[in-house]
Amino acid sequence: MDRAKMAEAESLETAAEHERILREIESTDTACIGPTLRSVYDGEEHGRFMEKLETRIRNHDREIEKMCNFHYQGFVDSITELLKVRGEAQKLKNQVTDTNRKLQHEGKELVIAMEELKQCRLQQRNISATVDKLMLCLPVLEMYSKLRDQMKTKRHYPALKTLEHLEHTYLPQVSHYRFCKVMVDNIPKLREEIKDVSMSDLKDFLESIRKHSDKIGETAMKQAQQQRNLDNIVLQQPRIGSKRKSKKDAYIIFDTEIESTSPKSEQDSGILDVEDEEDDEEVPGAQDLVDFSPVYRCLHIYTVLGARETFENYYRKQRRKQARLVLQPPSNMHETLDGYRKYFNQIVGFFVVEDHILHTTQGLVNRAYIDELWEMALSKTIAALRTHSSYCSDPNLVLDLKNLIVLFADTLQVYGFPVNQLFDMLLEIRDQYSETLLKKWAGIFRNILDSDNYSPIPVTSEEMYKKMAGQFPFQDIELEKQPFPKKFPFSEFVPKVYNQIKEFIYACLKFSEDLHLSSTEVDDMIRKSTNLLLTRTLSNSLQNVIKRKNIGLTELVQIIINTTHLEKSCKYLEEFITNITNVLPETVHTTKLYGTTTFKDARHAAEEEIYTNLNQKIDQFLQLADYDWMSGDLDNKASDYLVDLIAFLRSTFAVFTHLPGKVAQTACMSACKHLATSLMQLLLEAEVRQLTLGALQQFNLDVRECEQFARSGPVPGFQEDTLQLAFIDLRQLASADTAK
Repeated sequence: MDRAKMAEAESLETAAEHERILREIESTDTACIGPTLRSVYDGEEHGRFMEKLETRIRNHDREIEKMCNFHYQGFVDSITELLKVRGEAQKLKNQVTDTNRKLQHEGKELVIAMEELKQCRLQQRNISATVDKLMLCLPVLEMYSKLRDQMKTKRHYPALKTLEHLEHTYLPQVSHYRFCKVMVDNIPKLREEIKDVSMSDLKDFLESIRKHSDKIGETAMKQAQQQRNLDNIVLQQPRIGSKRKSKKDAYIIFDTEIESTSPKSEQDSGILDVEDEEDDEEVPGAQDLVDFSPVYRCLHIYTVLGARETFENYYRKQRRKQARLVLQPPSNMHETLDGYRKYFNQIVGFFVVEDHILHTTQGLVNRAYIDELWEMALSKTIAALRTHSSYCSDPNLVLDLKNLIVLFADTLQVYGFPVNQLFDMLLEIRDQYSETLLKKWAGIFRNILDSDNYSPIPVTSEEMYKKMAGQFPFQDIELEKQPFPKKFPFSEFVPKVYNQIKEFIYACLKFSEDLHLSSTEVDDMIRKSTNLLLTRTLSNSLQNVIKRKNIGLTELVQIIINTTHLEKSCKYLEEFITNITNVLPETVHTTKLYGTTTFKDARHAAEEEIYTNLNQKIDQFLQLADYDWMSGDLDNKASDYLVDLIAFLRSTFAVFTHLPGKVAQTACMSACKHLATSLMQLLLEAEVRQLTLGALQQFNLDVRECEQFARSGPVPGFQEDTLQLAFIDLRQLASADTAK
């Protein structure tokens, strides 16, 4: 029972489901009927569903048939109307076709024109687009063309700027074009090319600077010399050691700034051509000779490229090498002043360039680098000067070298380089200069003494007298009262030697100029050098003359007279030095002149030589003595040799009138004693074993002749019978022998 109810319930549910599906089929679009049918197939009542479906179809067919039967007459009428319409439609179709044909025929040209218009519009649109694209590309191409032109004309720094604009401003706007990609790929190569070419220009500049350093230095030193001359004109007074030289702190700095974009700077070597200037023309500034734009350009280029440090290291390394070459002096530098001048010019030129680079660039070189180079240069320069100056034997060359070194130091001092060591070295050269002066003056004194006639200077007019008095400080009231012609007591070598001593002092003074020495230091230097001249050079020259074998008594007497007057002139030399140095002799630590000692020593040597010479002359006469100790004959007169000897002594002592009294007296006494001793030796010599009375009487006559000579007073100043005492022993011996 329950089972039957359950079956009946299921049947109802199935029937309801089938009804739902049928409604969906009727109401659903054909394209979406698939899911509905699938639900039928998923179920188990296919047969029953088909039955229901057939039933529903038959129902619909019956409804359609009923509807058709109801509307059949209307359908027939409609068909009839349609047939009528078809004929009209055919006519309309024919008219439309004919009209279309006519329209096609008539519009064919229009269509062609429209096609042409279409093509023109397309071309116009393409052209407009092309123009727009070209407007974007043209600045790129123009910049690239400008870049190539700048590269071609070697304007590398502007080219680098152009390259920067091209890369960062223009190329990004057209980066999708193939030619732009080619440009982008070439940019690193162009940078390297600019870098290499600018470095090549720098190398050319450095090489040219190395070759022309002497010209740059010469110009700088000329400028310094001009400034010094102007300073001296402003001072309007000679600087001879009274004050330290007042030197301006700085000369006009030759600082002509050269723009990095100078028109000529693209292909130049760094040196401008300058004709040789005349002395009266304005000397151009040292930097006017140099175009530094290659350095500036290369520095800017490497800075922009981020390689500034590389550039700085390269520049400093190359300049150090050049400095070593510049500081290497030529082997024959000491032979001429031009050798030293060229050496100094190169050094000055080198540091003028470096100083300009220091002040016109930011960090390419720094003060520490410059100071290091200068320390090296200073040590090498001083060493070279010490070596080469030691070969100089010409005082004029040494003096010119000193002036050149002073100008060299002053020029570099303008640029801030310390030069104290150079002035210290000049003090060393000063000693060498003094030695060369002494050697030169030794020759001068030798020539003066050799050419002198050793005779008093005769003057025949007042003009000659005043001229000689102006050459040598001599005053003698008695001589002034004498009528012309008259004679000065000294020979010509006195004023010549005196004036040469003054010339020597002037020469010493010339070396002390511009050495930044105090007046006391200059005075001390001159006095010490003059003392060396007097005590060594002049003294040796006088001694050599005095010791000559062929020197005569007249010459010796004149030398004594001359040295006496030169000794008196020493005080005038003191005054002369005081006047030119403005340092009083009473100043503490002032060196005194030793001229008095020099002339005294020379005079004493001449006196000794006179004594010796007189004795030698007496010996020569005595060699003529020919006593026959066994002869009995008596001539009743003194021997001929003795008469000649006495005559010689009288004439000789007559020359001694201008000698100091003691010198003449000593010479006379020495001669008489030597004569007495020599005669006694003749009488007492071992070979005389016996003698006759006649021979003794003859010898006694000779002794009397000697005594007579002593009594005659050949030299004034002896007390009565003083000179005869020289012969007293001989008289006693002769009297004793005669008495026997």
